[in-house]
Amino acid sequence: MLFYLFNGLVLFVLILDNILIKSLKNHILIKYIYRFIFISMDISKKIQDLIKNIEKVIKGKPDVVRLSIIALFARGHILIEDIPGVGKTTLAHCLATSLNCSFKRIQFTSDMLPADILGVSIYNPSSRNFEFKPGPIFSNIVLADEINRASPRTQSSLLEAMNESQVSIDRKTYILPQPFMVMATQNPLEYYGTFPLPESQLDRFLMRIRIGYPAPEDEKNIISLVSFDSGPKELSPVLNGEEVLEIQKAVEQVKVEESLIDYIWQIVDATRRSPLLGLGASPRGGIFLKRASQSLAFILGRDFVIPDDIKQMAIPVLAHRVIPNTRGEGFGKRRGDTDQIIKDIIDTISVPI
Repeated sequence: MLFYLFNGLVLFVLILDNILIKSLKNHILIKYIYRFIFISMDISKKIQDLIKNIEKVIKGKPDVVRLSIIALFARGHILIEDIPGVGKTTLAHCLATSLNCSFKRIQFTSDMLPADILGVSIYNPSSRNFEFKPGPIFSNIVLADEINRASPRTQSSLLEAMNESQVSIDRKTYILPQPFMVMATQNPLEYYGTFPLPESQLDRFLMRIRIGYPAPEDEKNIISLVSFDSGPKELSPVLNGEEVLEIQKAVEQVKVEESLIDYIWQIVDATRRSPLLGLGASPRGGIFLKRASQSLAFILGRDFVIPDDIKQMAIPVLAHRVIPNTRGEGFGKRRGDTDQIIKDIIDTISVPI
């Protein structure tokens, strides 16, 4: 749809150029119109190429792929939470491979230390000084695989990086490369030898997503077509870091009306007043809900947010930030509870017209 819209705009400018203002072809306004249209078309095409590229490997999960890209363009981080073997790590690999950016995978274990992630200062006998050796966190896309297997001390080493895109080591602050995104995975059903993420760390993730089992036909295709040579390594980059940063800046310019800001606040405030929740969403939850809605609107070809954008983003962005009163129940029930509670809250709030 967006492609046809831009084609129509191009045709309109060409007709205008040939019929009405042919003598003003070099006018600066016309140059800006041409530049805006063709750059916008190029960005739109590259976003669609990015989606199609990932879907070559992640089959039958368009919503999951779209949520990952929304988080990237919203400058957010993702927690992918699901059972083993459904493609959590593969999704992170595919997104990283589709971007011409640096990528590091960290396999979290119980004996891992913060220095294994952030880096360490090593004494150099030649210069008689300590030299800092950056860790894997100094990458554009960082895959934190099975993050809940690391100790709380090691988990906390990610907090500053995720919140401020920097790390502090030996009384020095180091800025992380941009764009920067953490994609963490964890298995929600296996708790032996794990350390559940505290609320303070869960709140740093823009959204939590679940992949789930593929549809029957998609799963048959996966079983039939996947081989040892297939996977993320067969993908080619379709975007580079500079282009991602440009898109992130454009997402920030997507308009959000004051009535929609009030709508977001009502949703967040309702989570704090709900008798079904022991802990509601933080102000950061409201900020992230707005940011994710802007990113969704941009991907759909709009420069403004509508209420449906907020509704679609509410559960992925807010469900992991709230704690139900059924604290003693199993994990699956708690997760289902929070998803349903957020949905019920949205249904009770009037949509601004």
